[in-house]
Amino acid sequence: MRQIRKKAGIRKLFKEYEASGSRVDLVLLLQDWEDGYNVGGMFRVADACGATQILLTGKTPTPENSPLVGVTSMGAHRKVPWLHVENHLEACNKALEAGYTLVAVEVADEASPYMEFAYPAQTCLVLGNEGAGVYGSVMKKCQSAVFIPMAGKGRSLNVHVAGAVVAFQAMLGTTSERSSD
Repeated sequence: MRQIRKKAGIRKLFKEYEASGSRVDLVLLLQDWEDGYNVGGMFRVADACGATQILLTGKTPTPENSPLVGVTSMGAHRKVPWLHVENHLEACNKALEAGYTLVAVEVADEASPYMEFAYPAQTCLVLGNEGAGVYGSVMKKCQSAVFIPMAGKGRSLNVHVAGAVVAFQAMLGTTSERSSD
C-alpha cells in the first residue's frame, strides 16, 4: 500500500499556486490588541498566508514583552518580520508610504463582504482592538473596509480568527489587479 504524505502534497500545491502569480503582498496591522494569545495566533496566520510583515501598534504585546505571543505562535514570531509602532496613525502612514492600500476589517458604512472585495496587489489589513474595533482616526486612513457576514446570534468572531478568515481570502481571492486582466 502506498503511503500518502500530506506535507509533501500541500507544499507541491502551494508551489503551483505561487507560480500562478496570483499572490497578494499582505501586511497585517494589529491596532491596540490586548491579548498575547491573539497576537501569537495572528503570527501563525501571517506565516501561513505568507504575510510580508505584521505592524503592532500601541499597547499590542510584542514577542519581546509577552511570552504568550511566542507560546501561541509556535515559532512563527521568529519567521514573520514585525515592527512595533507606538502611534497607530504613524503605522498607517508607514504602510501607505510603502504603497499598501489600508483595508479595515470592520463593520462600517460602505464596507464590502470580505469574499466579494477585490484585494489590491499590496494590501494591509487593519485589525482593530478586541473590544473597540478599528478606531475612528485609523478608519479615516483606510481606503476600504470589509466585513464578515454573521449568520448566527453572535455579532463577531475572535479578532485573530476574523483576521485569519479575511487574510486567507486576500491571499487566495481575486485582486483588483487580476480583475482587470
